[in-house]
Amino acid sequence: MPYSWIRNYQLFLFDFDGLLVNTEELHFAAYREMCKRRGFELKWTLDRFFAAAHFDANGLKNAIYAEFPKLQSLEPKWEVLYAEKKQAYMELLQAGKLALMPGVEPLLKELHRKKVKQCVVTNSTKEQVESIKELLPELASIPHWITREYYANPKPDPECYQKALSEYADPHERAIGFEDSLRGFQALVGAGVKGVLIAPLSHPQMKMLPKNTLHFSSFSEIPSEGF
Repeated sequence: MPYSWIRNYQLFLFDFDGLLVNTEELHFAAYREMCKRRGFELKWTLDRFFAAAHFDANGLKNAIYAEFPKLQSLEPKWEVLYAEKKQAYMELLQAGKLALMPGVEPLLKELHRKKVKQCVVTNSTKEQVESIKELLPELASIPHWITREYYANPKPDPECYQKALSEYADPHERAIGFEDSLRGFQALVGAGVKGVLIAPLSHPQMKMLPKNTLHFSSFSEIPSEGF
């Protein structure tokens, strides 16, 4: 597939989970496992998980505590529960089947071939990212990674993308960013980056999609002539 539109941009910024790699279901399973180990059964659908996770940085915290008030009484410190979730996630990573999302591999190959600057900007930790990179060596072509340790405020705050621009964009260069969540998309826009939302039309967030948002269901659906 031709990628003539790549030449219009000098820096490509990518979210990670659910955009480049199909890890969202593993994150969901990790939250269910955390709740299970605490004696609670999280009976959400995947869409319900997306609705809680993709709109607000505190969405999952608030939704899980609302679902299980007793859990909040037993452990009011969310950071403790989140650490337990991260442990469950690392265990699932080693046991689960990971794959790149549709259309990702050929795009990464073309960016690498053309020596276009790339950076992943993710809420995942460096430990999580390194584990995934070992399982999916195709990701090694991406030279720059900004993980959760390197910025203070989570998306939709634009800090993480502002950091990427300050470190990797030269003056007058054009950057483009790709996200699979509206709060990530808001972070891109807040940083002044041209944003593209990659998410299926069935996703709950599509009901709240702002007008004129550049959107494709997958990287495979981006037309060869670009946009």
